[in-house]
Amino acid sequence: MTLRLNGSTSGYTEIDAPTVAGSNTLVLPTGNGSADQALVTNGSGTLSFADRGRMVLETAKATTSGTSVDFTGIPSWVKRITVLLNGVSTNGTSNTLLRLGTSGGIQTSTYTGRTIGGQTTMNNALDWTNGVELRHVNSELDPVTVNGSLTFTLLNSSSNVWSVTGSVARFVATAESSFMGGVITLSGVVTTLRITTNGGTNTFDAGSINILYEG
Repeated sequence: MTLRLNGSTSGYTEIDAPTVAGSNTLVLPTGNGSADQALVTNGSGTLSFADRGRMVLETAKATTSGTSVDFTGIPSWVKRITVLLNGVSTNGTSNTLLRLGTSGGIQTSTYTGRTIGGQTTMNNALDWTNGVELRHVNSELDPVTVNGSLTFTLLNSSSNVWSVTGSVARFVATAESSFMGGVITLSGVVTTLRITTNGGTNTFDAGSINILYEG
């Protein structure tokens, strides 16, 4: 059987029903749903609007100037954020930090975690205080350059707790690797991700950063 819906001026849309034994009833939801929602079924004929799985790659931002780079407007449905670092460099020796923010601003506390690393053995460790430390030492004799990725995952949406794991490497002066893991308790829903440095005075001078978020 075919149901034809005529257009208001011309043309039409047809819906074809398959040949099946017995009858089927689909109950449509009220309202229009929200942007990017999909129509789903409960398996018994009742349809409803539901958030669909989404994956969005932002436009990469150059880390070639300024003391921080922000990604703003992160949607409220996001459950995972992957940070991609490509040759991110500063003109100073302070450690590079990642921070999350809410509508109330960038959060500079409640980061609980540790970054470990070294050149040939994991012989250094740095506890977090005001952000996710990308390297296992606070400062070096030479400027910092990092390559790698980190993933933030929402653990508890009611209390806005996020876990983070990742690894980075650098190849300036001496090659080394750093690995990090921990949790962050936010004061609200995440809206922003910032890359900056301890003290916030070193200037970015090379590389790029991007984020991939999912929900």
